[in-house]
Amino acid sequence: MSQIPEGPRTYLLVDGENIDATLGMSVLGRRPASEERPRWDRITEHARARWGNPVTALFFLNATSGQMPMSFVQALLAMGYHPIPLSGEPGEKVVDIGIQRTLAELRTRPGDVLLASHDGDFLPQVEDLLDGERRVGLIAFREFVNLQFAELADRGLEVVDLEDDIHAFTVPLPRVRIIPLASFDPARYL
Repeated sequence: MSQIPEGPRTYLLVDGENIDATLGMSVLGRRPASEERPRWDRITEHARARWGNPVTALFFLNATSGQMPMSFVQALLAMGYHPIPLSGEPGEKVVDIGIQRTLAELRTRPGDVLLASHDGDFLPQVEDLLDGERRVGLIAFREFVNLQFAELADRGLEVVDLEDDIHAFTVPLPRVRIIPLASFDPARYL
């Protein structure tokens, strides 16, 4: 196992199930085509550029079925992610539990944290990280973020939009959301 260099670091935790489900059910209304899926390397690069730190990127997967999407896992590895395939009992939210445990562990370590999820199950752990000594961000589709996350913005939580801020997609998504006038591009709708 390689040793992580000392110094400032950004921890990127990806709730792949949540991002994929929100994209499919809430944004597209169907299973995403490959060109409509996020470019995970852009998300890692954004994490690196956002705060200027090296990134430890963890991608959580549900492997309770005993199967892993090996081509996807290999692609994640090639992009510098550490796939975390978790399994558990039927009905157990293994990805959520894994991320909650990781966020709790990060409370004891220095470093900034970016969580890619819309899931309110992580609110207590994210709130605990808002200690004024680290930067904490939530990567999501802004219009589907749990409202309680938005309330944490006053305490320093940064909400980062997957499409608008990171440009994680190669095609425009059919989203209906509030658009700040300063960033409104009428050409996108013509």
